[in-house]
Amino acid sequence: EDVRQASTLTMFQSSNRTVLFPPLIPCTLTCSLFSQNIVNNHMLDVNVRWLAVLYFKNGIDRYWRRVAPHALSEEEKTSLRAGLITNFNEPVNQIATQIAVLIAKVARLDCPRHWPELIPILLESVKGQDSLQQHRALLTFYHVTKTLASKCLAPDRRLFQELASSIYSFACSLWSHHTDCFLQQIYARDEGPALSSLERTLLSLKVLLSGSGVNGRYLQTASLRIGSLVAMIQLCKFFVVFPGRQVGPESPCREKLEKTIILYTKVLLDFLEQHPCAFIPHIQRSLEFAVSYVFTPAGEGITFERFIVQCMNLIKMILKNDAYKPNKNIEDSKPESLEAHRIKTAFFTHPTLAEIGRRLVSHYLLLTEEELAMWEEDPESFAVEETGGDSWKYSLRPCTEVLFLDIFHNYSQTLTPVLLEMVQNLQGPTNVEDSVQLLMKDAVYNAVGLAAYELFDNVDFDQWFKNQLLGELQVSHHRYKLIRRRVIWLIGQWISVKFKPDLRPLLYEVILTLMQDPDLVVSPLNTLGLQNLLFRTEQFLPYLESIFGLLFQLLQQVTECDTKMQVLHVISCVIERVNIQIRPYVGCLVQYLPLLWKQSEEHNMLRCAILTTLIHLVKGLGAESKNLYPFLLPVIQLSTDVSQPPHVYLLEDGLELWLVTLENSPALTPELLRIFQNMPALLELSSENLRTCFQIVNAYLYLSATEFLQSYAESLCRSFCDLLKDITNEGQVQVLKVVEIALKVSPTLAPHMFHPLLPAVFRGILDGERYPVVMATYLGIIGRVLLQNSSFFSSFLTQMASECSQEMEQLLGALIEMWVDRMDSITQPERRKLSSLALLSLLPSDTGVVQDKFCGIINITVEALHDVMTEDPDTGTYKDCMLMSHLEEPKLSDDEEPPTEQDKRKKLVRYEAIHTEHS
Repeated sequence: EDVRQASTLTMFQSSNRTVLFPPLIPCTLTCSLFSQNIVNNHMLDVNVRWLAVLYFKNGIDRYWRRVAPHALSEEEKTSLRAGLITNFNEPVNQIATQIAVLIAKVARLDCPRHWPELIPILLESVKGQDSLQQHRALLTFYHVTKTLASKCLAPDRRLFQELASSIYSFACSLWSHHTDCFLQQIYARDEGPALSSLERTLLSLKVLLSGSGVNGRYLQTASLRIGSLVAMIQLCKFFVVFPGRQVGPESPCREKLEKTIILYTKVLLDFLEQHPCAFIPHIQRSLEFAVSYVFTPAGEGITFERFIVQCMNLIKMILKNDAYKPNKNIEDSKPESLEAHRIKTAFFTHPTLAEIGRRLVSHYLLLTEEELAMWEEDPESFAVEETGGDSWKYSLRPCTEVLFLDIFHNYSQTLTPVLLEMVQNLQGPTNVEDSVQLLMKDAVYNAVGLAAYELFDNVDFDQWFKNQLLGELQVSHHRYKLIRRRVIWLIGQWISVKFKPDLRPLLYEVILTLMQDPDLVVSPLNTLGLQNLLFRTEQFLPYLESIFGLLFQLLQQVTECDTKMQVLHVISCVIERVNIQIRPYVGCLVQYLPLLWKQSEEHNMLRCAILTTLIHLVKGLGAESKNLYPFLLPVIQLSTDVSQPPHVYLLEDGLELWLVTLENSPALTPELLRIFQNMPALLELSSENLRTCFQIVNAYLYLSATEFLQSYAESLCRSFCDLLKDITNEGQVQVLKVVEIALKVSPTLAPHMFHPLLPAVFRGILDGERYPVVMATYLGIIGRVLLQNSSFFSSFLTQMASECSQEMEQLLGALIEMWVDRMDSITQPERRKLSSLALLSLLPSDTGVVQDKFCGIINITVEALHDVMTEDPDTGTYKDCMLMSHLEEPKLSDDEEPPTEQDKRKKLVRYEAIHTEHS
């Protein structure tokens, strides 16, 4: 009745019963007990009980803490805790797991202070004879210890350390007991009890790990750790070999057995990562264990992929661990490092390394049947299969490649002859009918590509390319596509290591042919290497039209999002390298990108790739990019609007696109001006994109200062005032530089628009701002106002005198005195010249204070002259190096990019400002 009054009830129909179940409302004892009773009633439908336990668990999260709204009282908690630890006979695994997690959540808040009986009851239940009760108690025990171990506060850590030390021996004995039971039962072919024992073994091991401190938080004694690790290694061997042969792939124990083995190896990896010095006594045994199962016939037929990956990672971590490497000066090395190095050196003998190298290439780098099938069935997914990031920790192929690189780097002198011998054995054309040889050549070429930097002095790649690889690229047989794909990838790996520039045109011709290959694995792979090949643009230009056209065809042909992203990346690289010379060939791309943008509405990463392509496209088109505005401006609008969810992904690239669009715009359009409505919210974010935002404001000022300031100066000034209240000195300089540019391009309008900012700048000068860069910026702003708009400066000085309750002449004198005194804060010659000219503009005044400061003004003017005057070597006379006499465009070298529209505008503003100052 209380529940009925609390809220509307949801009706759940189950097995011809109607169950009343409350939605999540402020939790009361009645509601909690109601949920608990439903969970404990095994006669109810599983789905209803499942909802009840989830409801109960959410209630714990929301109402168990004392400070929570509608929190449970201590009496209510006591009653609920008592009911929780009486239910260790749950028959449904999923619900049992939820109950265990629920108990762990309560334990995190209450154990052991308010729930001291929890651990003793769990231990007692685990010791019981009832199989189901024992399993559920052990499951709960694991979740409780795991949750308590995750607490970080010092008092909680001390409490858990005490708890861990008290239960460690019990967990060890439990693990050992269930392991023995499993082995006895699996030998007796009694798979039902064996599976039950194996589940308890796995849970016991998890309890042991969460409570023993292998995670590095709570360490046991050294002897206990060593004993545990030795037992782990021995049992892992035992589980791999004997039960591994007894338990077939179809056995119900197989999955649990593999999980147990992986957990054993994870113990070794975690301990090695967190306690490398304590692991040194186990290096020899661990290497023998891993190498014997992965690189000798001992592991054939009994190992599985995840186990192989773990063993490879174990070898890799031992090889790369810095604690196991002596210093270059042996005498300065730690004894532990020397001992570890000695063990590794003794283990990795020439025969061992040669066998590891051969098997890595000839066994683990071979394409598998599954990969070949994926190539045929889904070529795009195969071509862009993820191998970066941390994939080497979990996937066999990237793990193999990373181990090969590491072991080759450490033992290149031993492994180089082994690899070169394998290459020599595969010289010449391979029979297309011999699939084994084709796969082997693919693997060997893969190894040569991975080790390109290590093989620099041992392989004449130019000769190999001309005499062998070039011929293999020209074999068009369908089965030879493995080699064509691998050879072009191999060249991409070596192109930055050793490849004569003269050979590139020959390579471009081959690539042009391969890009027309109907196999999508071969064709995209050729495009992915293009960005590494375009070092000399003039060599590439004869092939630009054909290759760019094929890239566009490929972009239309592929359907996978990742493939389109990679093709777009290559297109961006091509456009970036050839710059304005791309203009005749982008018509089709310009027409296709709006359609691709619309199709990628649910794929934000693809949209990021489109934005990057547009950035380079706008740069290449220059002023002609105005023809893209119907598509371009809505894209910028969406990408930079913080009220739109996609901005999280698109903002950075969207801002960059916005900036290059302004820089290359020939004139300001109403639509381009309207996008600036997004800027105040962006400035308010004060994110890492703030510098780009300032650049965008500058671009608007150079583009059309008057129109822009009339529309947005008020909101922009308000944003700047808010920013200056809480920003670093560097940030202040960036904000004030924008104001200074506004004063430069619009000396009449800008002082009035940014008037609210100027008093703080003026007071900063009078107070003697102690940061030189900030002070130089302050002086630059006031100097530009004084020089370019003297009438405004006069009225502004009157205003400041009134605010400071001083005479105007007295205030001007203080300004000039501080200006002359802090002139050394200004390091840039153009700023020093500006300050000198600004102060000189005061000399015609009849004001006595200016005459009093005459000597100081002349002194800094002479110093500024020395900074800006240079001797003309032809005439022997001195001239102002900053004076521009004409606006002729300088001739560009082949490596220089043509000036943008904004570059031209900047030069014009500079020209006008300098000649105004001199006049």
